[in-house]
Amino acid sequence: METTILYRPVGPQELVLIEQSAWKRFPPRLPEQPIFYPVMNEEYAIQIARDWNVPASGSGFVTKFAVKTDYVSKFEIQNVGGEIHNELWVPAEELEEFNDNIVGVIEVTREFR
Repeated sequence: METTILYRPVGPQELVLIEQSAWKRFPPRLPEQPIFYPVMNEEYAIQIARDWNVPASGSGFVTKFAVKTDYVSKFEIQNVGGEIHNELWVPAEELEEFNDNIVGVIEVTREFR
């Protein structure tokens, strides 16, 4: 089975919910969050965790995880700025199915305070 490595910058509250899932699932989106957006590279995830999550909540974390390629390939890569700013837009209502296609565990690769 082929997998695609993705990254997700998260704040401390989201990290607690990921840990509560035994590091296997991302929590449901809040009503004001219509999309879940994992990013395509660690450099971009670091920027978000460090520059957005830390000022907003005091800490930021970069998570790394694998998703089945045949599933994740249905989502178009969105570029939202510079060359490295590539992410997937997963509709909030599809997050459970997305979680079902994660292979292995979600790991924390970087932490910022």
